[in-house]
Amino acid sequence: MMDKMTSVERVTCALRGLETDRTPIYGWLNANMTDPISKKYGSVAAFEDKYLFDAAHIFGGPDPYNNEYINDLKNRYGELTPEILANSDFFNSPDDPEKYVSMRQSIEFHKIRNRFCYVQTPGFFEYFNLIFGIENQLMYLALYPEELAYLYQRQLEWDKAFVDHCVSCGADMIHISDDWGAQTNLLFSPNTWKKLIRDPFGKLIDYVHSLGVFASLHSDGCIAPLIENIADCNIDCVHPWQESANMPYSLWLNKYSDRFALLGGVCVQTTLGFGDYKRLEKEIRRVFALLKGKRWICCTTHFVQEHCSLKELEFAYDLIFSLARE
Repeated sequence: MMDKMTSVERVTCALRGLETDRTPIYGWLNANMTDPISKKYGSVAAFEDKYLFDAAHIFGGPDPYNNEYINDLKNRYGELTPEILANSDFFNSPDDPEKYVSMRQSIEFHKIRNRFCYVQTPGFFEYFNLIFGIENQLMYLALYPEELAYLYQRQLEWDKAFVDHCVSCGADMIHISDDWGAQTNLLFSPNTWKKLIRDPFGKLIDYVHSLGVFASLHSDGCIAPLIENIADCNIDCVHPWQESANMPYSLWLNKYSDRFALLGGVCVQTTLGFGDYKRLEKEIRRVFALLKGKRWICCTTHFVQEHCSLKELEFAYDLIFSLARE
């Protein structure tokens, strides 16, 4: 079947819940599969071209934090608490144009192929784990709620400036990365999220929408207790909706498929990369039967893991390519 839409049109319609000519396709490949893919195809880009990927996940821009300064604080104080950090100027400038050169080049590369480009953008809880460590920050949520709320608001202001540059580079969607889930439940209580994270998260989505682009959330694990709140923030898309982490598709299909799209469906935790080709085919067909024609972009739930063989990856995408067009 000849494609009737461009990739940008196809993904945009999927995000809006409009009819598409086929299921949009993507996959997170670069982190662990670059070497085996490049050995056979010459580059990951050539693999993406073969399977006519519709989207591109773009990284780049400045690091949000001045790590040298933060390390000096850690050496000076030992334990670096939110109280100490709240009184420190630890953010890098988001406005250095040289830091966006690779992002702009990546987007230009994919725009030649007319792909939908989304840019990874710092969230709140997840990114402060880079400074505090996840165990400490979970403790600080209880010990220093006011200080963390202030730090998250500072992150919001940095993110808004960063988003300005991403959109000027040509981004179609801002992908807010903020892991909140564990395997069967949240990492913290819903009330903690509502008190500390909901406000900056919602304001960032509103700001992204004011620039005329889409906003998506990446959060691993189970975030089911927050889905109503996330939907109320007018998110356009959620990735990965991790079925293997107590997130049944029935919840989305029955209550939220008219409110936001899903990016995901090919689970790297339970399905892809285990050498069981019969089960892999069965699972991919099952997910397509559930989600095809819905507000869905077929994608891996995270980066394909290094234990996945190239042969299995090709098997999966041969099937995905076919099912998307049936």
